[in-house]
Amino acid sequence: MGKNNLIFGMHPLIEALEAGREIDKILLKRGLRSGEVSRIMALAEERMIPIQFVPEERLMRLTRKQHQGVIAFISEIEYTSLEQLIPLLYEQGRSPFFVLLDGLTDVRNFGAIARTAECAGVDALIIPERGSVSVTADAVKTSAGALHRIPVCRVSSIGAAVSILQENGVRIVAASEKASDVYTQSTLTLPLGLVLGAEDHGVSSEVLRRADQIVRIPQAGAIGSLNVSVAGGVLIYEVVRQESLLEH
Repeated sequence: MGKNNLIFGMHPLIEALEAGREIDKILLKRGLRSGEVSRIMALAEERMIPIQFVPEERLMRLTRKQHQGVIAFISEIEYTSLEQLIPLLYEQGRSPFFVLLDGLTDVRNFGAIARTAECAGVDALIIPERGSVSVTADAVKTSAGALHRIPVCRVSSIGAAVSILQENGVRIVAASEKASDVYTQSTLTLPLGLVLGAEDHGVSSEVLRRADQIVRIPQAGAIGSLNVSVAGGVLIYEVVRQESLLEH
């Protein structure tokens, strides 16, 4: 990441936050305490910007400039508000299609899913503010630029997003290899929120409990599960297939 993508120091960061600049994440030196730090934390919480508390060596690896114990990464995109996007889609006469990424951490998988989602006409990707991928330069590159074209909503948690979507008439379908329902024998029509899980442990148990349906992709091989971006592609295009049948 180039120097132009970083903000160093208390005052420049506070000014950027107050001006509504899109920040991806903030690194704060562990143990740092001051009125300015409190202000940064309050503004970051309001804007749902993740903060990581790190040793000073981590900051020094990023820059030798006078950073005052704080470095922020400027986002590659402007995140979209989920609460504002849902009514907008309905007003446009669209049946919304969202893909929710629950704890995804591999930037290559994120980019690949974004590329598939954009090609398939998905309305937005939804990611949590913590413990997840974000829209970095690497993610944009892996997505072949799709992340500059498809809206990305950053939410406090995937569980919170599920509640908002269900309240607005969007059915939630989660993917899990442990599900009893096979995806091709399930109704995957819009409005729909498709939840894909983390590379290591899949969709969280909380989200599985709250999902309207859980589906699986049948597998005949010895490996336990498909790569999440491949599984995402299969399921996203099953939604496209089922929707096309409704139109004819």
